[in-house]
Amino acid sequence: MPPKPAIVFDVGNVLLDWKPDRIYVESIPDPDERAWFMTHVVPLGWHEQQDLGRSCEEGLAERVAQFPAWEALIRDFYGRWLETIEGGIEGSVRILMDLKQQGYPVHAITNFSAELWPVTVAAYPFLAEFGVAVVSGQEGVLKPDPEIFRRLLARTGLEAGDCIFIDDRAEHVESAQALGFRALRFTTPEALRMDLVKLGVRLPIELA
Repeated sequence: MPPKPAIVFDVGNVLLDWKPDRIYVESIPDPDERAWFMTHVVPLGWHEQQDLGRSCEEGLAERVAQFPAWEALIRDFYGRWLETIEGGIEGSVRILMDLKQQGYPVHAITNFSAELWPVTVAAYPFLAEFGVAVVSGQEGVLKPDPEIFRRLLARTGLEAGDCIFIDDRAEHVESAQALGFRALRFTTPEALRMDLVKLGVRLPIELA
């Protein structure tokens, strides 16, 4: 029998329900003002600099210098970090554990701050189940840069064709595919389970 493929997970919004605007629902109750704040004051591109290796404090200081009137709310972004996560996405976590039980190698490639990763793993112990976790903030490189995928391959000794990569962002899926990974765009746990089964992964089928 051919060896079992390695399953490589993204983390945010595949295994963890991450929506940073949820911590501002009470402090910025107006939806339009909250959307402006998330787009202009703490945008994803700013947060990605921390995912790339910049310290959270340095990132906060840069934003506070630009938007001093919003300092307290800016600091909440990391001060209330675990509140930005609603919890594990139950169906996805069940897939992860089913894969482990079936003997599949399970790894991760995640855009995540080096400081926040251990805090989050402590809060969600299933994140410690990966054989290898390539964390962008520790690497100084972000998805969809092909280099972060190559680092996983180097550390595991796998070839791209040995892996099935799962991510919710199309540009990350496309980058993995360009390197020869089989890659799946995550939408729901139910769809992911069926997609994996279609690729020959042995998983129990859950009936509604």
